[in-house]
Amino acid sequence: MTPTVDTGPPAITAEPYRWRWPALFVILAAEVMDLVDAVITNIAAPSIHAGLGGSTSMIQWLGAAYTLAMAVGLLTGGRLGDVYGRRRMFAVGVAGFTAASLLCGLAVSPELLIGSRALQGLFGAMMIPQGLGLIKEMFPPKETAAAFGVFGPVMALSLVGGPVLAGWLVDADLFGTGWRMILLINLPVGLLALAGAAFLLPGTRLGHASRLDLTGVFLASAASFLLIYPLVQGRDLDWPAWTFASMAASAALFALFARHQAAKRRTGGDPLLVTGLFRKRAFTGGLVTGLVFFTALIGFSMVLGLYFQIGLGYDPLKAGLANLPNAIGSLIGFAGVNAAGLAQKVGRKLIHLGAIVMAAGLAGIAVTLNLAGADVTPWQLAPALFVTGAGMSMIMAPFFDIVLAGVEPHESGSANGTLTAVQQLGGALGSAAIGTLFFGMLERGRTFSETMQTTIWVTAGLIAVTFAAAFLLPLRARPEEHGAGH
Repeated sequence: MTPTVDTGPPAITAEPYRWRWPALFVILAAEVMDLVDAVITNIAAPSIHAGLGGSTSMIQWLGAAYTLAMAVGLLTGGRLGDVYGRRRMFAVGVAGFTAASLLCGLAVSPELLIGSRALQGLFGAMMIPQGLGLIKEMFPPKETAAAFGVFGPVMALSLVGGPVLAGWLVDADLFGTGWRMILLINLPVGLLALAGAAFLLPGTRLGHASRLDLTGVFLASAASFLLIYPLVQGRDLDWPAWTFASMAASAALFALFARHQAAKRRTGGDPLLVTGLFRKRAFTGGLVTGLVFFTALIGFSMVLGLYFQIGLGYDPLKAGLANLPNAIGSLIGFAGVNAAGLAQKVGRKLIHLGAIVMAAGLAGIAVTLNLAGADVTPWQLAPALFVTGAGMSMIMAPFFDIVLAGVEPHESGSANGTLTAVQQLGGALGSAAIGTLFFGMLERGRTFSETMQTTIWVTAGLIAVTFAAAFLLPLRARPEEHGAGH
């Protein structure tokens, strides 16, 4: 398959793409917008509710609308990059995400804000899958691990640093904007990323144009909606029968979607999902490992922020700062891994070591809470949070490189969309399952300290499952697969 080239920077050839490192930071800017926006409303939700009013369910939908729209759109977003070109779809996604951020910042009602958050998620689903594919397209095999090594710490710091940024912006009340600045701050970042996409990203496109699989779009979207919606709403509604019926219907639709994609491939069509990906050990093992890991990571992060504010009475800024040792641990962990080249040298063993270190950090948090109780201070939690962040970085540093090692260039859009969709699904599962455990224990009269300790041990158990699931991955990203198609 011979690529065709549109206007813009030169297409990828046997030589490494000249502007690959500056282009990487354009991709990272988009990743930062997405990841930060996924977590900042957790900290700012009380201020948003006070400003706009509405029911308490509005607070839940601030995050749920974004996650639901992202999950529904991800498989489609990845395939759009394969069909219409990754640079083009990246630029459309950035432009739409930035415009939706402006609508969020100007919202005058809960309904308008929630609708704008859903738009953010949809355009984010168009924007994010292109990033990983562009990295594989731009970098030669010997540099891919280093590129993903930069990718990892930015993801980790965005997830952990987002609440710190949100707390500071809400308390600072810049230009009298209050909570609105947490969304308006995307405007300069998005405009810079859009300019960078035009001048720095490679403009290659696959040589065959095809019609989008609209039936596949409908099936994937409906199946995702029927799964995510009851997971988000189930606890508040006391898990009525329709929530379980919805999830069962989701499983049936996912099965129908898989059959449709396989049939589409057999008849020579262009399905949304390249079914051959699931015959690759690295990819299928990565989906399982990623699902469990991100369930633990996102669920624990959400509950920890709630515990700081509701259980310990911290204001938004203090709650964000209390989690700063986690960010510092992840930053130092990534720096150490990259400096020593451990992601490429050690491969899967680094994921196993990271799981052990992260579980030890979680155990340290639980022990600290058990000893200090309700009088625990951020300084007392700092060492264990630092260790937790360091372990998280060891898991994430080699993860994407190993999982995407055997993906061919023409498969990368579908692979990236699927992998990112599983990451979002893990976040939804974490928020639903771990959040339900947390609030359910409080409703049964347990103290915040007891509730948080139980939640931490459950999270540590999920990290143990991550350790076991990582055995499904190959020992390392294989150079011969890694270089395929370059």
